[in-house]
Amino acid sequence: MDVQETTIRQLLEGSKQYVVPLYQRPFGWGARQRTRLWQDVLTLAALRRTNPAATHFMGSLVLASGRVGPTGVEFFVVDGQQRLTTLSILLCAIRDHLGAHRADDPMLAASLHDQYIADRYKSGDARLKLLPTRADRESFRSVVDDGLGASSDTAAAPSEVTATYRDFRSALDDLEDGVDRQRVEHLRDAVLGGLAFVSITAKGDDDVYRIFESINTTGLQLTQADLVRNHLFMRLGSRGETVYTSWWLPMQERLSAEDLELLFWLDAVADSPSLKQSEIHPAVQSRLAERSDAEVVDEVVRLARLSELLAVIRQPSLESDVAVRERLEHLAEWGSTTTVPITLRLLARRAAGRTTSNETAGALAAIESFLVRRTITGRGGEGVNRTLLQACGELRDDAATSDDRAVLDYLSAGRKHFADDAAVTEAVLNAPYYLRGRRPHQKLVLAWVEESLRPKEPIDLSATTIEHVLPQRLTPAWRQVLEADAGPGESVEALHDGLVHTLGNLTLTGYNAELGNRPFAEKRVELQASGLQLNHRIAAEPEWGRAEIRARGTWLARRICALWLPPNPEQPARVGAVRWDVVHRAVAAVPPGSWTSYGDLAALVGTHPMPIGQHLATTPMPNAHRVLHAQGSIPPASRWSTADGRDVRTVLVEEGIVFGTVSGRASQSQRLDAVALSRRLATPPPPLQAWRARMEPPGRCAGPGAVGDEL
Repeated sequence: MDVQETTIRQLLEGSKQYVVPLYQRPFGWGARQRTRLWQDVLTLAALRRTNPAATHFMGSLVLASGRVGPTGVEFFVVDGQQRLTTLSILLCAIRDHLGAHRADDPMLAASLHDQYIADRYKSGDARLKLLPTRADRESFRSVVDDGLGASSDTAAAPSEVTATYRDFRSALDDLEDGVDRQRVEHLRDAVLGGLAFVSITAKGDDDVYRIFESINTTGLQLTQADLVRNHLFMRLGSRGETVYTSWWLPMQERLSAEDLELLFWLDAVADSPSLKQSEIHPAVQSRLAERSDAEVVDEVVRLARLSELLAVIRQPSLESDVAVRERLEHLAEWGSTTTVPITLRLLARRAAGRTTSNETAGALAAIESFLVRRTITGRGGEGVNRTLLQACGELRDDAATSDDRAVLDYLSAGRKHFADDAAVTEAVLNAPYYLRGRRPHQKLVLAWVEESLRPKEPIDLSATTIEHVLPQRLTPAWRQVLEADAGPGESVEALHDGLVHTLGNLTLTGYNAELGNRPFAEKRVELQASGLQLNHRIAAEPEWGRAEIRARGTWLARRICALWLPPNPEQPARVGAVRWDVVHRAVAAVPPGSWTSYGDLAALVGTHPMPIGQHLATTPMPNAHRVLHAQGSIPPASRWSTADGRDVRTVLVEEGIVFGTVSGRASQSQRLDAVALSRRLATPPPPLQAWRARMEPPGRCAGPGAVGDEL
């Protein structure tokens, strides 16, 4: 390596070009960073008036030697592109300010341009002293060639390059002083000669990427997505240009920076549920360590295609299938990121031809039902993230069931609190719905019920809020209504408390404040004038007391149970003690050359994988070494798994288990899931025909999430 202190003048003068590689993120310094730089430069310029040798340290600049030709030297900017790009834009702004305000001395602007911005003896992009990454080149060329045009750009959302140029031009205009005409020139000299860098230039076989990772201390910390991109394109070398243009750049434009990082995590976490978002980069490095360059290209292509699916999740209108689009719209309205991993997995399987749109819509309907029914019964989002992540592992090519059945069965089994019709009805009639869960989800359930009453008539419910028909604060008129309803020994307050927050007493309105605590006779008039069918049903009642609230609750419960399919009743949703005897028999039934997982055992007996792992860790039993993680990896604490203490992988290989040469995971084709385990224990699952009959009784649900004519 060549390490030396340098300045912007020394970096940019002469026949040199600094190229920001394709793998680098786009220019991203915002107002905060450029304001700080501007203040530092102003302070330095003032200081250099009395001390011309004063400098301001800008940090390190990591470069890699590129081509050396007859017209100059090329360097790749490995670290420091944000600072170098910002300073180049500032030089363009100073050039244009001098051109506009120093017409009597045109060489001031011309010499700055020719020496430090663009080489007048070269053409095309070769003339640029700094060549940004592809995403920024058009706006940067505009600033270099026509700075005034960039300044007058009226685009609603200008690029950061253009915004930075505009800010600097405005700041320079404010700095201009009719008395002291040297202020801008002093600022120029401070930028060129006073901003000091430590330049680290890697040569030959130096590992530039390793250097980059070890000293990344710039103003914008690299995200995991940045690190993944850098790793991929460092691997691709000369093939990177084509891959970047064809696949990476469209993906980068398709998704926000946050969603791009989320995509990489979602892709990895489906197979490794415990992976943290901060561990994406090392996980990708490990997975690609033994892959060829061609396989790295395939990885970029695969990620780009996944990004198209994530874009559909974010914008369901892009989905062509009506049933799938409706389910995606509902999950997008629900607004929970916990559904994104399994939704992406379902869409990816459909795109690969492993499932159909009907099955995908059915699986998404099961997820929606799971969320809605939990909300109604007061469970909300408790444990949902882990549950839906683990559900991704149930979507396998070798699974014996369709994707919609696999998702429904998994969510139905064990203690996942997927409420059946009886539990939903009980909660609607008696539970304080308004006091449970998140308010947006409470409102959405009512909004979706309203939409089901008028499916061909889109309505805007965004301005509505939840209204208590029986008000939260009793007035004399409402107290009189409840006194007539109260039973022997029942106080009005107790009756009010038991009714006011139940779902039967709640509706949607845009006039919550106007309705307030007014008597029902007055509320009826407003509710009848409402555009919502939910309110017309309430307004049709002559009174509003216990009987009417419970009757409406009964109607809502039936409606909800019809709109959102229940769990599969044949799946054991046990809530009592774990049947450890069944666990022991199931583990003993796993033959050599096969394996099962903690999750499969948990689904079999209706519990969570964690107690299964803890039990196996403390209880000796035959074949415990054949219980692995769902993705086929060997548990780290598997010392108890073999009686003679031998290496678990060695034993499994001797028994016939095949491990992937790259992934190091056991073959999924040799895995025994909960269904296979139950067969070995002579407790076969219910026939598919019986399940479908339970899910689709005549006159009830005409399809996933659809409602029959009787309603």
